Amino acid sequence: MTGHDRRHMDAEQIQYALRNPVGSRTITQLAKRKKEAVVLFDDLTRPTRASEIVPFVLEQLKLGGITEEHVRFVAALGAHGACDRIDFAKKLGEDIVERFPVYNHSPFTNLATLGRTARGTPVQVNAEVMDCDLKIGIGCVVPHPDAGFGGGGKIIIPGVAGFDTVRFNHGSIGGLVGLGMDTLHPTIGWGKVEQNVLRLDLEEGARMASLDFKIDVIINGRGESTDLFAGDFIAEHREAVKVGKDVYGTTPLDEPDIVVANTFAKANEAVLAVLTPVAKMKKGGTLVVIANAPDGQATHYLVGKFGKNVGGPLYSAAPLKFKKVIVYSQYSVPDPFVPIAEKGDVIYTKDWNEVLEILQTAHPGTPKVAVYPNADIQITPETPE
Repeated sequence: MTGHDRRHMDAEQIQYALRNPVGSRTITQLAKRKKEAVVLFDDLTRPTRASEIVPFVLEQLKLGGITEEHVRFVAALGAHGACDRIDFAKKLGEDIVERFPVYNHSPFTNLATLGRTARGTPVQVNAEVMDCDLKIGIGCVVPHPDAGFGGGGKIIIPGVAGFDTVRFNHGSIGGLVGLGMDTLHPTIGWGKVEQNVLRLDLEEGARMASLDFKIDVIINGRGESTDLFAGDFIAEHREAVKVGKDVYGTTPLDEPDIVVANTFAKANEAVLAVLTPVAKMKKGGTLVVIANAPDGQATHYLVGKFGKNVGGPLYSAAPLKFKKVIVYSQYSVPDPFVPIAEKGDVIYTKDWNEVLEILQTAHPGTPKVAVYPNADIQITPETPE
């Protein structure tokens, strides 16, 4: 992608962005006359290095009069499985986990009902979050298959929303039916933001929840934060998307015989690495997905698999159809929680030499090979929508 080697931002750049928000007062100004602050952060399915940002947020809260005993953190899990203490420490840093209460969001319990959006989505949001009169979110803007790009108001919906809220927004509004995504609303898809009905709906819900301030980063090919946007969750998000379209933009190789799609930013949601690389692959080509995540594929209560033939409400038994797919992982399992393709169409292996042998047999001579180092976040003009 264009921004693979983009420079990692430093502390001064982070401070500058937080002190000069887009469409909003600063955290310090917002904190005045407020009593309780909650800091929402995304989980390990996202590459956000929240630990680099949190100290500056706490500094601004203190300047605004909110002391540590009135700050808590909530993991915006959406419909993902819960984090443990190790996950919290990876995301926030050991110091934060020792000093502050950190909670998981549950999409099934302890929800405050806020009404419905104009499109009919029932908005239920984490009650602990709603009990706080200052709500700050930390996340990232990377390409997303149905919201166009992540970040912005997604920290609320699906981040800390109820299960029925997420289901309605993704299913009834977005048209997402399983991972096959064959009935998507025409306005949604990779890189689509402005008229995206799913995003517009979730942003209305985030406004109903009074999300006060959002922080979003852009990342390079190593997952390092290169740019930071902060302020009103819609205004800052749109500015971040402008940069993100360039940073994650990729010129595809025309009709390769073999596509190697590496996952890095979202290795535990490896199905996302499949959609972009195959756009220009030659008919009869072979796709190799590198999904080398020690934690495996994420638990996803909405679209994930919970048995041999059963899954969440939007689970699809046949997510994607390819003739030749190889999934390489040193941490393989026979049936991933979030399947990459139909089981019978996939060869799973933890031996890279086996991958090479299969490819050499299927494509003798000198095949054309395309390698995507960050296939889970790269977008191309031919990315399927």
